Amino acid sequence: MRLVIARCQVDYDGRLTAHLPMALRLIMVKADGCVAVHADGGAYKPLNWMNAPNRLVEESGRWTVTSPKGEQLVITIAEIISDTGHDLGVDPGLQKDGVEAHLQELLAATPTTIADDLTLVRREFPTDIGPVDLLCRDGDGRAVAIEIKRRGEIDGVEQLTRYLEFLNRDAALRPVRGVFVAQEIKPQAKVLAGQRDIDWVVVDYDELRGMPSNELRLF
Repeated sequence: MRLVIARCQVDYDGRLTAHLPMALRLIMVKADGCVAVHADGGAYKPLNWMNAPNRLVEESGRWTVTSPKGEQLVITIAEIISDTGHDLGVDPGLQKDGVEAHLQELLAATPTTIADDLTLVRREFPTDIGPVDLLCRDGDGRAVAIEIKRRGEIDGVEQLTRYLEFLNRDAALRPVRGVFVAQEIKPQAKVLAGQRDIDWVVVDYDELRGMPSNELRLF
């Protein structure tokens, strides 16, 4: 992890154009190539960023970050206040709560709950940015990456999108289809999943455990 505090301006050119005027900011460069520009506020969300994979070219007073899709982030640096690097080592990954971990275990045992033709390849399938909850194959032999959450929100869809970018680099796997699974999924997450060509499925935790549903039925 490289952390640079600098007086800089930032210009993005890609799906749209954006400009951040000259100011003091934190530039974060992660080991996977992700570059993010932060202000001293706004919680965890950066002002602008480029997800990996990227190509970073550093010149005097100018950093240029280019993605394979042709997007470009240009950071013009007037002054560097601090430039430090830190080796964070291998991250053990997110420790999920008991319900989410058990939900993953139940779905791994019965992937046909998600789709009729799925067979499990592996739980916690590794990628360079963390493990995918489930990797399956469908009836046509196509790889399917499944991200499981207790509550499905936009962040979960973004997480699965990043996993898919990495998995689709593997010739033995691509094309990889994504499925977002949760006990409940927010409307905004459903919309984003649709825009990313990711399927979504709502599952009932109690039914997976073999407990009767609270839903009233005639029969």
